This record gives sequence, structure tokens and C-alpha cells, in this order.
Amino acid sequence: MTGKNAVISKAAWRLHLFCLFLALGSFDWGYNVGVLASVLVHPGFKDALHNPDAFQTGLITAIYYLGTWLSYIFLAHELADRFGRRHAAMAGMSVTCLGQVLQASAAGSGAFAMMVAGRIISGLGTGVISTSVPLYQSEIAPAKQRGRFVVMNHIGFVFGLAMGFWVGYAMTFWDSPHGQYVGWRVSIAVSFIPASVFLLGLPFMHETPRWLVGHGRNDAALETLQFYREGHFTADEIHEELADIERSMAVFRASGLTWTSLFTDASLFARLWRSALLQFMAQMCGATAMKYYLPVLFKALGLGARLALLAGGIESTLKIGCTVVEMLIIDKVGRRLTLAVGAAVMAFAMLINGALPLAYPDNANRVSDYVCIVFIFIYSFGYSMGFGPAAWVYGSEIFPTAVRARGLSFAASGGAIGSIVVAQVWPVGIAAIGSRIYFFFMAINLVCVPIIYLLYPETKGLALENMDILFGVSPSVSAALLAPKVGSRADVEAGSRIGA
Repeated sequence: MTGKNAVISKAAWRLHLFCLFLALGSFDWGYNVGVLASVLVHPGFKDALHNPDAFQTGLITAIYYLGTWLSYIFLAHELADRFGRRHAAMAGMSVTCLGQVLQASAAGSGAFAMMVAGRIISGLGTGVISTSVPLYQSEIAPAKQRGRFVVMNHIGFVFGLAMGFWVGYAMTFWDSPHGQYVGWRVSIAVSFIPASVFLLGLPFMHETPRWLVGHGRNDAALETLQFYREGHFTADEIHEELADIERSMAVFRASGLTWTSLFTDASLFARLWRSALLQFMAQMCGATAMKYYLPVLFKALGLGARLALLAGGIESTLKIGCTVVEMLIIDKVGRRLTLAVGAAVMAFAMLINGALPLAYPDNANRVSDYVCIVFIFIYSFGYSMGFGPAAWVYGSEIFPTAVRARGLSFAASGGAIGSIVVAQVWPVGIAAIGSRIYFFFMAINLVCVPIIYLLYPETKGLALENMDILFGVSPSVSAALLAPKVGSRADVEAGSRIGA
């Protein structure tokens, strides 16, 4: 191997390694989602919370997303913009851990209230983590590989999801009286291990070059770009990338636009509503229910409690492989195709799971039950190849740097609203109308396919600073580009105004 190739290999390895490390934040998020699915069916948990009914179970699940929504609207973007993507992630993880402490210690007459409070606090922290991690990955990745590196965020999530199920499954073997009382608490407390590694490692990372330029630290931004590009790009290409970032920031400042322009400027609002709708669809497709209530769904199909958790662990583990495949193809086939195909696959899986239990009620046909189980796995394949990772990729790349944190946070609040709706509706719907609830989510997935193809332009391969080509240029930005020493009008006015 030549010296240059060795450097290229080292630089590429470094970028992958740091993006995977950041995925530890999403791992903890996914773990907390996955382990709750086993906690909700744990006998010790039911005893501690005095046998919560369907409404209370839905509230415990949904209230978490009230926390994430509040974080997206009021907290996440402030931390990411003011203190940087790294320090925001550190703060978010610390808050998440505080919420987990409350949940793990829930006991006595106030157990339900402690659980609810812990879920809200964990949601506040998760809202910060879930936006700051893909922001970082997006802002350090080369344009033609950005999808790959941001999908690593979702790989961390599904890996944590699977680990949560496996830990919950392991706790079923701790069936002594002490195990009944402590097992579900230990399941929650395991999340402190990846959280501690994440918190210890973040201070040693560089801040993103785009955040550094936005805060006047251009020399540090160049150092970061060299750290992530050295050997993989020439010195001229690195300086040119920095110049593009500087020019984009200068133009935005000169335009007089602010974060409120996300709602008042046509080209920025075109990005905001698309990203928010995408996040909303990503949850309304039924994903929240599949994450939290999977063991319950498997039990309804005739599996025992332990076997249902085992099946949940296998299903979540297979998601990892599906997401890795998505990581390898998203920059080749694009965002739109993976989103549309994933929604179509999920719709078909929902159709099967809604129809077969109606044709063979009360587990009268074991083959029918097994087919439903298989199609729950197929549903997971569609989600892991579509909405799961791609919604975050799309939202993290379409906003200008100066408002990217706010744009992604506001958009993610749409996903939080969708999660609240699904988490509360699903258990009540299953109790009231049974498997017919699947048809509701099937219809949503079917509607998503034409929406994606008609309303969402393809973003693969475009530099972050060139998204105006797809979504149009604000009149204020156009005026700023005409001002001397700001930038070339042709740099950002090369395309149509589909978002106007």
C-alpha cells in the first residue's frame, strides 16, 4: 500500500470511527425504547405500578414524547446553537440519565407518578441527543457520503433497541421474588453503561466546522476539516469547502434572516414543513407501536411471555442488518426511493396483520399466526430501509447552517406529535377494535408513497451549502448576494424554486 493510500485509509477510518462513537448517544436512546417494551410486560413492574390499565400504559409510553416535543421546541436547538453539537449531546445525555434514575427507583404509592416524571425528563434529554448527533454527523460528512454517516445514527438506535429487548429477555430468567422486584429496574439501569462511555468520550472530539465558522472560529474550523479530510481530499479542496461554508454563513447574516424566517420565508418554510411532515409520517406509520408494544403483539399471536421477548430481540437484531444495508445504498439510490419503497412494504405488512386475525380469530389457525409474525419482521425491514434512518438524513441536511439546529428540532417535533398519537392510540385501539387498527396504519403508509414522490426533491450528493438549488433562494439572500464582498449569486441561484 502506498503512503497516500495509507493516509486515505486512515482518514476514512477516522471519520467512520467518530460517527460510530456518536451513535452511542442514539444507542442509549434505542436501548431505553427497547427495554421499556420488556418492562411493560414484566410482572414486577406491574406489581410496582399496581397493574396499570391500557390508558395508563399508553400514557407512560406517550408522555416520553411530550418530553421530546418540549425539548425540540424550547431546548435542543438552543443548546446546539449556543454551546455546540458536542456539548448539547453531553447535556442531553445527562438529563436522560436523570430521568432513568427516577424510572428505575419508582416504588410505593407514588410509583406511577415517578415513572411518568422520569419518562418526561428522559424525553427532554433524548430530544437533545436525537438532534445533536445527526447534526454533527451531517456537518462533518463529505457531501457524497453524507447519507452513509448520518444513517450510522440509526444503526446506533436499532442496536440499542435490540440490546434493550435482549436484556429484557434475560431478566425473565431472574424469576425469584427478589428478581421480580429488581429485574426491571436493573434493565433500565443498564443504560448508564453506554451513557457513561458517551459522556467521557465527547470532550475529546472536535466541534463541527460549520458551528465553528458560525461562531467566528474559522481557524478551528479549518483544523477540524483537515482532521476529517486529510489525505482523503487535497488541501485546495479542504480550503474550498471552508470558503463555501464561510460564504454561506456570510450571505445568511447579510440577508437579515433569523430563525423566525423558517416560518415567514417561503424557501425556508418549504424545507421546514417537508421535514416536519416527514418526521410525522415516520411515526404515524406505526413504528412507535412496533417498538414499545412488540412483545404484547407477539403474545396476542399465541407466543408465551418469554418467547415473545425472544422474538422481539430477534426482530430488533435483524433491524441492524437492514439498517447497515440502508447505509450502503442510500447515497446511491437516494432518499426518495428508500422512503417510498419502505412505506409500501410496511403497508403490505399491515394489511396481512390486519386481515389474517379477522379471518382466523382467537388464534384458531397457527399457520395464520406464524404468517403474521413473519410480516411483523417484514414491516421492520421496510421501516429500517426507509423512514427510520432516511427521515433523519433528510431533515439534517436541507436547512442552511445558521438555522439547521432549529430547523431540525422544529421538524423533529412533528415526529414527537406522531409518537404521542400512536403510543396512546395503539393500545386503546387494539383493546377496542382488535387487529382492525392495522388497517388505519396501512392507509397512512399507502398515502405516504405518492406524498414522498410528489413533494420531496432528491438531495443525495448535494453539498449542504447547495440546497438552495432544490428549495429556492430567499429574496433577502438574493439581495445579500448582490452586495459586494459577500458571495457569487450564481453559487446558490442555480436551480428552480420548487419550495416558493
